[in-house]
Amino acid sequence: MTNRDIQRTPDEMADLNRVALRLEYGTIGWNVGEAFLTIGLGAVASSLALIGFGTVSIVEVFASGVVVWHLLPGHGASTPERTARAHRLVAVAFGALAVALTFAGVRDLVTGRIPDESPWGIAYLAMTAVVMFSLAAAKRRIATQLDSSPLHSEASMTFLDGVLSTAIMFGLLLNAVAGWWWADPTAALLVGLAAAREAKENWSEAATQGEL
Repeated sequence: MTNRDIQRTPDEMADLNRVALRLEYGTIGWNVGEAFLTIGLGAVASSLALIGFGTVSIVEVFASGVVVWHLLPGHGASTPERTARAHRLVAVAFGALAVALTFAGVRDLVTGRIPDESPWGIAYLAMTAVVMFSLAAAKRRIATQLDSSPLHSEASMTFLDGVLSTAIMFGLLLNAVAGWWWADPTAALLVGLAAAREAKENWSEAATQGEL
């Protein structure tokens, strides 16, 4: 039996919706703080990787805001048109993320810019990875129970945030230990490709929802 086959009461659905909103509010709060902190740490260490990561957090705040808008009770909250609009907006967020990461990755590979060591940045990125992977897992579970495709898509962005923080963390570590300055921009390009794929899938899903 799948989650779609389970008949939930209105109260159960309302409870799940509140849990989903709390997860999104938590994500927004974390990413707002993350933007200020990582940009600040990046400025101190002259690390474009950390500054770029903070900029990406702003894009993720937008994506979470879209899902909050979709989940909040209101007129047309569950209509195909509203769901399609949410998917298009999430697709735009993924597209912006892909462009930002690709630009930063190519720029750093071409210029050969070597980031400075940032122990505090590495520690924060490790903590961020744990938080983002945990949030992504929780969002996917609730999205399945709610049968919410926009929430499931945004959970993928949260997961990519965890992947990106892990990649930047190891990039900074490899640069500090082995001098592998190219590890971070290469990882950024790979995550950028994944974000571009998610943008395409969300745009296609929006077209499908619009036809319903």
